[in-house]
Amino acid sequence: MKINSILFAGFLAGVILISVPSCKKNGKCGETNISEAGGDDSHNFGQNCLNCHKSGGEGEGCFSVAGSTSNSALTSPLSAGTVKLYTAANGGGTLKYTIQIDSKGNFHTTESIDVAGLYPSVTGSNGTPHYMSSSLSSGACNSCHGVSTAKLWAN
Repeated sequence: MKINSILFAGFLAGVILISVPSCKKNGKCGETNISEAGGDDSHNFGQNCLNCHKSGGEGEGCFSVAGSTSNSALTSPLSAGTVKLYTAANGGGTLKYTIQIDSKGNFHTTESIDVAGLYPSVTGSNGTPHYMSSSLSSGACNSCHGVSTAKLWAN
């Protein structure tokens, strides 16, 4: 009887150890992680943030919109600015969301945003916005920019 109790306790401890890491990994979508002006917690400039910051991914929080921006010469990250999402092209319609670019040139948000049909702009410190002419179908900006289309940039 004592052996069965010891075996059961060992089995229960094994189940607990196995399930704790999976709970931690699966719970990451509930975390808030939003870029801010001057912030420096981001990393992996130019990579597709949503490769890791997704359900079941290794990143802290599940991003709905994320990417990287460069200076106009494309030689270094843009260290300040905003990404804005509008309901119509060229800053028309209604401004729905504003996301700050951090000091490492990255922007991201875990805020629940349905990006389909929204039109983005990127603005640097000089205040001149650069508009994307087509609407978004995804918030994974670096899945195209810097891969199959030009890098995002502003002055």
